[in-house]
Amino acid sequence: MTSGTQSQLVAIRSKFESELGDFLSTQTGYLNAISSDLAPVSTAISVFLLESGKRLRPLFSFAGFLSAGGNFSSPEIRAMSSLELLQACALIHDDLMDGSDTRRGKPSIHRHFESLHIQDELEGFAPQYGLSAAVLLGDLCLVWADQLLNSSGLSQAQLKRVIPIYDEMRVELMAGQFLDIHEQTQKNTDLARSMKIARYKSGKYTIERPLHMGAALSEKSSPELMHALSEYGLPLGEAFQFRDDLLGVFGDPTVTGKPAGDDLREGKRTALIAMTDARCTDAMREESRKYFGKNDLDEKGVAILQEMIISTGAKTELENLIEELTDRAMNAVNSPHINEDARATLTELTAIATKRSM
Repeated sequence: MTSGTQSQLVAIRSKFESELGDFLSTQTGYLNAISSDLAPVSTAISVFLLESGKRLRPLFSFAGFLSAGGNFSSPEIRAMSSLELLQACALIHDDLMDGSDTRRGKPSIHRHFESLHIQDELEGFAPQYGLSAAVLLGDLCLVWADQLLNSSGLSQAQLKRVIPIYDEMRVELMAGQFLDIHEQTQKNTDLARSMKIARYKSGKYTIERPLHMGAALSEKSSPELMHALSEYGLPLGEAFQFRDDLLGVFGDPTVTGKPAGDDLREGKRTALIAMTDARCTDAMREESRKYFGKNDLDEKGVAILQEMIISTGAKTELENLIEELTDRAMNAVNSPHINEDARATLTELTAIATKRSM
């Protein structure tokens, strides 16, 4: 991969950062004009969005735009940046539903507002205050995503092409989120169900739909290009989520920003867990019930479950699947419908999405 491609992505990422900063500054002023009591809201969202994040979804949207041979300008940058606000909504609500204490090495939004309640000695129940605040802040990010997209300066023709994709992406995301929480209520694991959740909860809205949105911003887009981008984006989106599943079990907290084995503590029934369960003996399955999904799971319990996942071969199986899906995505990059100028960018983003460190 050329340093030129990497430099280009860094420069584009900086443009997204700038647009988000400007937008949030304006919105902070608006909220503070309503009431000074809203200052913690704008501060929390600004910190959450601007102090971390890879900007993967806007970057994939940029790659989709390049794939269609589009000519980049400020309205497109603002439109693509709106995807970060949708991502913020998803993460804030996801942490709340999972009961996660941290995100990117800092307290999750509901824990942050719970702490503010305690710190300021407010009346009422601190956890409920944190929960309510997180619901509202997630909703506000969703509203702001719409606002930034609609005020981006896109032409009516561009909006007409992009809005249906944007709407479909949001429906798919919410459907995937519900399937995820519903999966935790089931009496058995199922690999096919877990893989569908991976596709809809994360894969499609992280990669495929942002690619489609970017392509739709160009008047040179075509059904053939959209199909080629799906051939690339769907397997890569699934590989991205499966890498995330591995990080949730084996990841280094200094890299992931979450405690080691957090997915085990939360009892997430991912594809990795479904693969493990399918390979377990009855005795191993009974042993895992002592630890999996226990909020007070300690390092010893995490280590026992990690060893079980490794010894059954599930970790290796998922690693192999990630490699297979990544190869499928890379083969699709060579489609004649994808502009040649975009191929290096797509290749670089493939590595960023799938080679995250443990």
